[in-house]
Amino acid sequence: MEHNILVVGGNGLVGKTIIRILKSRNPDVNIFIGGRKGGTGNHLKIDVTDPRTFRMIKEKEIDLVILSVNDKEDHILRFVIENKIDYLDITKPTPDLVKAYAIAKNKAIQSRIVFSSGWMGGIVNGLVKTLAGNMQDIQEVKLFVYYSVKDLAGESSAHFMAENVAKPFIRYENNRSVPVKHFLDSEDFDFSFGIGKREAYNFDVPDLYILNQIEKIPNVSVKMTYNSKFITWLLGAFQKIRLFNILSLKERKMIFGSSGNGDQSVFEIVIKTKNGNEKLSLQSTKGQAELTALSAVLHTEELLKKTHENKVYFSHQLHQPSSLLEKLKAYETINIKSSR
Repeated sequence: MEHNILVVGGNGLVGKTIIRILKSRNPDVNIFIGGRKGGTGNHLKIDVTDPRTFRMIKEKEIDLVILSVNDKEDHILRFVIENKIDYLDITKPTPDLVKAYAIAKNKAIQSRIVFSSGWMGGIVNGLVKTLAGNMQDIQEVKLFVYYSVKDLAGESSAHFMAENVAKPFIRYENNRSVPVKHFLDSEDFDFSFGIGKREAYNFDVPDLYILNQIEKIPNVSVKMTYNSKFITWLLGAFQKIRLFNILSLKERKMIFGSSGNGDQSVFEIVIKTKNGNEKLSLQSTKGQAELTALSAVLHTEELLKKTHENKVYFSHQLHQPSSLLEKLKAYETINIKSSR
């Protein structure tokens, strides 16, 4: 059976990487690239701010839309639900994810609507499940993120940080919503893969919401550190003196907008149960764009099997946790260590 897949934002860093990995693993899939400029052949003009351009989605008989560009108004989401088209979104920061999820939950769903906006394409929550026999046994999840300014990075993550660094976000303590800010509340953590001990600071990712509100884990926190200890300390100092509050959006974008030529990306999951702690450490030697794109492809491959019923999902719900873990381990640029 032929599958027509549209990658909206397919000309961006992550979009291009999704297409490369998807083609290499699924050569029979027909891939269309959606962007504001469009073009010839499989390049379609799809502007998320202009629903009039969406007619091309129906004309090309698209089966699945992968959204790798931020659609603030959820125009694509509303269109795919109305037209019974499968959907995978890897782009949304927490506030936008909560809004989009509410929209989808209040609609009659006749396709698979998948939100994959957790850290690195939504794989963290699936990997959490590999560390405990039963999710109900988990009392706490801590996610530690190592971010390198040398890594290739798209604009969206930098823009999110610039827009939200001065605003509080929510972490969860005993099922209470606790407002916190980025780059405060430092915690020492000994990172794997030769990184060593670093100070890690508050960081907002959708996994906070998903693990508490969807998976019902009472305590969830996320901390991040940069490859440069000085940059990590400096951003914490900026937050303490409230410098971000007086900087313009343009100035904040300049701070967070750097991108290198490539570096490793690492995250570590630590869970606490009544039986003790477990840890999983993951390294992507080709960086966060490669890992995010691979995650999107693994979710896509699950949807291509046509074994999942029509409803709303978070991407980790598509997978058997052990199967997801093995697929990640099999990828040549990923290294995983687990205490289990």
